[in-house]
Amino acid sequence: MNLNLSGHHLEITPAIREHVVSKLGKIERHFDNMIDVNVILSVEKLKQKAEANVHLSGKTIFVESDDTNLYVAIDNLIEKLDRQIIKHKEKQAARRHDESGNPPAVGQE
Repeated sequence: MNLNLSGHHLEITPAIREHVVSKLGKIERHFDNMIDVNVILSVEKLKQKAEANVHLSGKTIFVESDDTNLYVAIDNLIEKLDRQIIKHKEKQAARRHDESGNPPAVGQE
């Protein structure tokens, strides 16, 4: 996974970088086919904004979150990203299941 972390009107400190990397570890646990992850952290008037572009094999997922606290915005971003990746993974599994035909009946041979 290639991680690109950038800040707009904000300096990315080692603490912020470590927080993002540790939270992305949760996402990698569900889906390890992530090719590129671009995270942009920015400061606007009264809110902190976090955006992520995740390039998976065959799909790109975009998520954004904002809050008055940057760490809360990052946490919310990761939660949204986690839900979308799980949804994508379930769709892939269902698609593979449909292509292979009907599943065998449980308990019957």
